[in-house]
Amino acid sequence: MSEEAKNTVPGTEQPETAPEEKTAAAAPEQAATEEDKKKDGGWFNKKAREMEAVKAKLDAAEKNAAQAKDQLLRMAAEYDNYRKRSTREADQKFGDGVSHAVEKIIPILDTRDMAANAPTTDENYKKGVVMTLDKAAKALEALHVEEIEVLGKPFDPNFMNAVQQIPAPDGQESGTVVTVFQKGYKLGDKIIRHATVVVAE
Repeated sequence: MSEEAKNTVPGTEQPETAPEEKTAAAAPEQAATEEDKKKDGGWFNKKAREMEAVKAKLDAAEKNAAQAKDQLLRMAAEYDNYRKRSTREADQKFGDGVSHAVEKIIPILDTRDMAANAPTTDENYKKGVVMTLDKAAKALEALHVEEIEVLGKPFDPNFMNAVQQIPAPDGQESGTVVTVFQKGYKLGDKIIRHATVVVAE
């Protein structure tokens, strides 16, 4: 009997595990790991999609906020323009009304002015006329109506109408106003009536 046979006791041989059996035993563990990975991957994908959805909502909210801000700025600018335009139109209407009223009153002031400069022996009469003219001047001043100063000034067709030219008196420059027939008036930049003048040649 050989040594190998001696060392081997019948019924005590250790069965060797076949490779197929090892693979079969490891398969469930591998499958579980892959399943866990799939679960983890699915969770991350879900969270990523949720984050993308939140980001999309934030982007949309920011865009809406920017549009709302732009609309508010445009509305504020439009209102400011409307307010300025309304104020300008109101001022213009007021100025037109004042100009129209003063235009009707000026001839009366011309008559009073001639009466004040006419020779008279009745000092009380003259004093009354001058007082009336002073009150009229204060009323015009309150309405921001100004008399156009032209005497001795160079002729300016924007403010004056020349009805006559005469030889320049001594000391008078050519082209300047030597006599005022009718006073001129203005309201701001608006001419109510041009001054009627005589100009030196």
